[in-house]
Amino acid sequence: MAAVDSFYLLYREIARSCNCYMEALALVGAWYTARKSITVICDFYSLIRLHFIPRLVSRADLIKQYGRWAVVSGATDGIGRAYAEELASRGLSIILISRNQDKLQMVAKDIADTYKVETEVIVADFSNGREIYDPIREALKDKDIGILVNNVGVFYPYPQYFTQVSEDKLWDIINVNIAAASLMVHIVLPGMVERKKGAVVTISSGSCCKPTPQLAAYSASKAYLDHFSRALQYEYASKGIFVQSLIPFYVATNMTSAGSFLHKCPWLVPSPKVYAHHAVSTLGISKRTTGYWSHSIQFLFAQYMPEWLWVWGANVLNRSLRKEALSCKA
Repeated sequence: MAAVDSFYLLYREIARSCNCYMEALALVGAWYTARKSITVICDFYSLIRLHFIPRLVSRADLIKQYGRWAVVSGATDGIGRAYAEELASRGLSIILISRNQDKLQMVAKDIADTYKVETEVIVADFSNGREIYDPIREALKDKDIGILVNNVGVFYPYPQYFTQVSEDKLWDIINVNIAAASLMVHIVLPGMVERKKGAVVTISSGSCCKPTPQLAAYSASKAYLDHFSRALQYEYASKGIFVQSLIPFYVATNMTSAGSFLHKCPWLVPSPKVYAHHAVSTLGISKRTTGYWSHSIQFLFAQYMPEWLWVWGANVLNRSLRKEALSCKA
């Protein structure tokens, strides 16, 4: 009995001495929970403000806000073409840049006939490197370029381990994904600064959120575009230039085969037309956005999940996509 009483007294003394530490830990826990809760609430408020409220008000006058002409690279397919069409629907004249002259002429005519705007084309293969930029610079000289959309990009044929990617493909990723955006901004930005208005939209990728295995070079090139855009915004916002980093997740383009399971979830993987309609409505509002509401939810999960979980999920998805692509080729 004496031993029990002694233990009880000892327990009381230890509990009394630890009480202040327990209160401190409780305060830390409450502060952390409150902070995370407020962050989540703010994130969802931003989601509603960015993707739903703009659809309830009148559309912004992009010509008055930025200028008459929009330049869109990689404009014959996918997001590039859809973005060009969305800008044309708002009255902007469009300059389309791509490497296939026949497709360029067809898309330019289609946009001109449908939206009654002026269109021009520039034939350029960005994979050829530095030599193509002097003709582009000459073609854009004296144009009131209000919006530049850096969309042109090169993807892997399908997710692959780095050593399986050809050297030619790696050079294409460097020349097209990285150099093209940098040089196009270098060409059009001085005119925007002189006019004290303009917008630069650079399309990155959700794969830039964290290191993405089996898309190593591609995701790294898209991370460059994201950081490049964010730095430009800090440099040129005071000069009247709006720079947006657009970070889409999967969109139903030629990069994902028509029979892919990704196309079976249209709310998760929108068509280029749906994506562009939402993305253009964020122009001038958000400096860094996915451009589409369900992609923003995916981006939030990507931000909060640990890196090991992202890597595990990327490996599972990319193995599935690679297997699907190889089975289609067989």
